[in-house]
Amino acid sequence: MTARILIIDDDSSLRRVLEYNLQQEGYQVFAAADGESGLKIFEERAPALVITDLKMPGMTGFQLLSAVKERSPGTVVIVLTAFGAIDTAVEAMKLGAFDYLTKPFNRDELKLTVQKALQLQGLSEENRLLKEELSGRAEFKSIVGTSRAMDGVFSVVRKVADTEATVLITGESGTGKELVARAIHSGSSRRSAPFIAVNCAAIPRDLLESELFGHVKGAFTGAIRDKEGKFQLADGGTIFLDEVGDLPLELQPKLLRVLQERVLEPVGSTSVNRIDVRVVAATNADLEKAIGEGRFRDDLYYRLSVIPLRLPPLRERVEDIPLLVRYFCGKFGGSSVTFSKEALELLKLYPWPGNVRELENTVERLLIMREGDEIAAGELPEKFSATAAKPEGGVLRLPPGGYSLEQLEREVVLEALNRCDWNQTAAARFLRIPRHTLIYRMEKYQITQPGRK
Repeated sequence: MTARILIIDDDSSLRRVLEYNLQQEGYQVFAAADGESGLKIFEERAPALVITDLKMPGMTGFQLLSAVKERSPGTVVIVLTAFGAIDTAVEAMKLGAFDYLTKPFNRDELKLTVQKALQLQGLSEENRLLKEELSGRAEFKSIVGTSRAMDGVFSVVRKVADTEATVLITGESGTGKELVARAIHSGSSRRSAPFIAVNCAAIPRDLLESELFGHVKGAFTGAIRDKEGKFQLADGGTIFLDEVGDLPLELQPKLLRVLQERVLEPVGSTSVNRIDVRVVAATNADLEKAIGEGRFRDDLYYRLSVIPLRLPPLRERVEDIPLLVRYFCGKFGGSSVTFSKEALELLKLYPWPGNVRELENTVERLLIMREGDEIAAGELPEKFSATAAKPEGGVLRLPPGGYSLEQLEREVVLEALNRCDWNQTAAARFLRIPRHTLIYRMEKYQITQPGRK
């Protein structure tokens, strides 16, 4: 949409010059000879930018600035001032003006100042919309997305948050499963009680039972005192069991008992403790496949997945990438930094095997290494341009300088695995090769599923 600019100046010749130059740049321009008529146009047309002289008969530029900011705080204002009257321009900036132009000024100076002002206005509007979207759902404060796929996630979270149902969150590594678990907790009546997160894959196997359920003094060598487990610490609140698919088979019956009977037995204890805990679990593994292979109990699976919630990978919600980029720029202190249109297009074409976490790390690295306040396509790592050389549909456009066949084969295997959610049988079928050939290629190119060792 073409930006609307309002010019207010009692100097008709300057007003015409400004109007002509800005129209030549493609802007939609309105003009007024005094503050009163300018304010009327402002209320009717709602321009993104106002350029006003400070000294005018009737309503002064200072009064107009105050009126504009009172009606629309997000509108950007540039003031015009005569040479030698810089103090008045500085005073206007204290009242909320974005910048000033000293008469006489050239076209390039006008163009640059207007571009910067509109860029600020765009960022302010984006931030306003983001805050507006989040204000109605405080529990989603760290989850950014307006795509249809994420709307579905938000809808499920709203429905299940204030219930006692157990939720199983599935999705690839880096999709934000813990953020969603925290959103469920924040939207529940348990929000003032503890939220305890446990990564079942990160705790040594011989310590996991004690970490989850606690132990009593003397239960094993080194147990010099009673210790509460994570379930006891979460009493009254929510426990988040991340990577629950890695839970050892021998501990699964104990977790099932906790879910069914709301009691637990610390290691070494002869008595049970009653607890009140809501369980949210997550995994990037195929639990149904694990059940078929005897690595996961089907009764535990059905108890955990009362409410199944799948998080879409980033490649299924590419329309959220610009908003996520802006969010991460703000998070890492780069609110004034923008990405070129070409850079954003390359980010959208990339398959993002590491999902939102990979995007976050990429934005942080680009902000540190950037050359200026706009990140160009050429500043992105080579893997992004390599991805762009492979258009949708499978027809390759190789770069003029040549391309490594081994690298190409590796990328094809990785793309097939990503498309098939890392199901090797499905990926082999997609590539029309035997499964053992796919496994050989994965070993050859050291391809492993993100989040798996």
